[in-house]
Amino acid sequence: MEILMIFIAGILFMSATYLMLSRSVVRIILGTTVLSHGVHLLLLTMGGLKRGAPPLVGEEASAYTDPLPQALILTAIVIAFGVTALFLVLGYRSYKELGTDNMEKLRGNDGND
Repeated sequence: MEILMIFIAGILFMSATYLMLSRSVVRIILGTTVLSHGVHLLLLTMGGLKRGAPPLVGEEASAYTDPLPQALILTAIVIAFGVTALFLVLGYRSYKELGTDNMEKLRGNDGND
């Protein structure tokens, strides 16, 4: 199961890199969002996909799951949501002010060079 999760994380990294190398601000924002999802999946996979009882006091079980990867991923999801919201607001504001979402035009290059 871990091999499948690693391949899915690799596909997410590959598509995020493709999106972030484009000229459109919206595609760059979507690329960073997809990249953060790939990182979350990779963190979960590297933490190990174990089966066991929840680590509660008073539970007697032969194996327990580690709650640290889930806590890290939950924190990363909240941070990624905030960063994505900030990027979307900045992208919308720059589009309203400048009338374009093309990165070359935002830099001042017309792309005719």
